[in-house]
Amino acid sequence: MAYETKYPFTNEVLKTYENISDQEIEKHLENGHRLYKQWRKKGQLEDRKAVLYKVAEILRRDIDKYAEIMTKDMGKLFEEAKGEVELSASIAEYYADKADEFLEPIPFETDTGDAYVVRQATGVIMAVEPWNFPYYQIMRVFAPNYVAGNPMVLKHASICPGSAQAFEDLVKEAGGQEGAYKNLFADYDQVAKVIADPRVSGVCLTGSERGGATIAEIAGRNLKKSTLELGGNDAFIVLDDANLDGLKELLPGLRLNNAGQVCTSSKRFIVTEKNYDAFLEILVGSFKGAKWGDPMDPETTLAPLSSAKAKEEVLEKIQLAVDNGAKVVYGNEPIDHPGNFVMQTILTDITKDNPIFNQEIFGPVAIVHKVKDEDEAVELANDSSYGLGGSVYGEDLDHARKVAEKVETGMSFMNSGWTSLPELPFGGVKNSGYGRELSELGFTAFLNEHLIYTPKQ
Repeated sequence: MAYETKYPFTNEVLKTYENISDQEIEKHLENGHRLYKQWRKKGQLEDRKAVLYKVAEILRRDIDKYAEIMTKDMGKLFEEAKGEVELSASIAEYYADKADEFLEPIPFETDTGDAYVVRQATGVIMAVEPWNFPYYQIMRVFAPNYVAGNPMVLKHASICPGSAQAFEDLVKEAGGQEGAYKNLFADYDQVAKVIADPRVSGVCLTGSERGGATIAEIAGRNLKKSTLELGGNDAFIVLDDANLDGLKELLPGLRLNNAGQVCTSSKRFIVTEKNYDAFLEILVGSFKGAKWGDPMDPETTLAPLSSAKAKEEVLEKIQLAVDNGAKVVYGNEPIDHPGNFVMQTILTDITKDNPIFNQEIFGPVAIVHKVKDEDEAVELANDSSYGLGGSVYGEDLDHARKVAEKVETGMSFMNSGWTSLPELPFGGVKNSGYGRELSELGFTAFLNEHLIYTPKQ
């Protein structure tokens, strides 16, 4: 597996990295295991909280540096990259702030004696993370596990090694002890061996369904706990009472943020027939305003895709949809540039027999469906193998929330697109995976909830 930074705007290889040896992996696993044992014996919670606060401080101090590394790795707009750096800093702070509260013993009521649960670390955690949010994906696993006492090793995507190495350097600069966090430029055979290692207590993955199935199989075979986030085909339901004027500024970001490479971005717009024509007009207008170009240029609003392969896959899926009856309302024109650009595109008339109907298009492509009413909208939203996130847009919020509760998904957002905050749980159902990250739910994902019971004497 070749780890290299190939700038998506030019497809120029900026830097290559050597793969890690089995001997080095063994050393790092032993370092992590030794540190886990030390933390279990000595506690050192205050030291770990201090490191997380320092991580947040360094990220904000050097925000431009970290953002540019990310942009050069995978093409994200520089301004969006800075937003990701800030979000990562806030996650580090959140878990430092909440550590004492989340680690408090939890009493359980029983007439037979005294009972409580203590939350305890379990060992080294293996994380397998994707390229689309190179720091955020790491931080939402690293911060809760680190402060709780679980060291972490990481296998990051091969196209963002600069970000992976920068995160390791960040933890070291902040005072993280040897073994607390280690990036591994590993191949998949090595990843399987790491998961199987008895010093590793759990594995998390954000990635494809195929990758998730593989990781879950290895974890299950070795009786290791796992959490998976495997993408989505999120529905954005527009109800009859929607305020369409409010959509004019909201729509571009819903689908074009990060060049459409967001698991939780709205991909299927399901609109009741009352608002369909007006909605489509607004959506086309918002897409026309997007400006592709250099992701380091603040005037650019549409970034290149992360790789030439990603561009090829998106274009192939658009063509597959069109070949099977989809209508191109806007876009799907070539962009003459050496970078990995795909023109922002809107598709309609995708029927259930279209092969794209149940596929996620990971790029700047919006699919719009017309439905008779909200019951049909919910039925269509649920007619998917995915269930990560989704949105409901309507003036009557109480009613919109009731509609959202009918959708089979892990997260629903009212009158907005996807939102990620440290205090809100993140995760899905169906083929979108299982488990949660962020919030208190993410904090406990890989902890032992240890019952201490004393019967009445």
